[in-house]
Amino acid sequence: MLKKELRTKYLNLRNETSKEDVYNGSINIANNLLTLPIWKHTYYHIFLHSTSKKEINTNLIITLLQGKDKEIVVPRMAKGNTLQHFLLTDNTLLKPNSWDIPEPVDGIEVIPAKLEVIFVPLLAFDHKGHRVGYGKGYYDLFLSQCNPDAVKIGLSLFEAEENIADIGPQDISLDYCVSPTTTYTF
Repeated sequence: MLKKELRTKYLNLRNETSKEDVYNGSINIANNLLTLPIWKHTYYHIFLHSTSKKEINTNLIITLLQGKDKEIVVPRMAKGNTLQHFLLTDNTLLKPNSWDIPEPVDGIEVIPAKLEVIFVPLLAFDHKGHRVGYGKGYYDLFLSQCNPDAVKIGLSLFEAEENIADIGPQDISLDYCVSPTTTYTF
């Protein structure tokens, strides 16, 4: 399928998913992350979720990272479809943006090259590790700025599609994708 078709399909599926199923799926995803060989690193980048869009509850993963004394970095949308990245501390003030996504107001900025593990939002993904996001290109640009050795992990409430037909050179593949029932390795 094409990205546009997959966006429509998975936005509809997400809308039909109950808040309870999103939460339970998020718990299973957080638990499945514990089996990945990623815990020796220090800097972990994670997106903050929108409850109204029924995104995976990343607060559960943040709690897991805090329990393991990891440095947690969160994004803020900036001009030109870019992201800025800030260390999440006890003093970080978060404010919802126009898309109802919490973002840090300010703080200690972290450059993408310092990030070692990146949890990537997505709507759909395939068996080759390609992903479909919301279509604005924020994460494609961001991932191109990161160290190529950074571990990229997609988080999905749904299972893999067979193939995404219109993958381009700007699309950066995932290393893993974790769903409530399956951990995919690419």
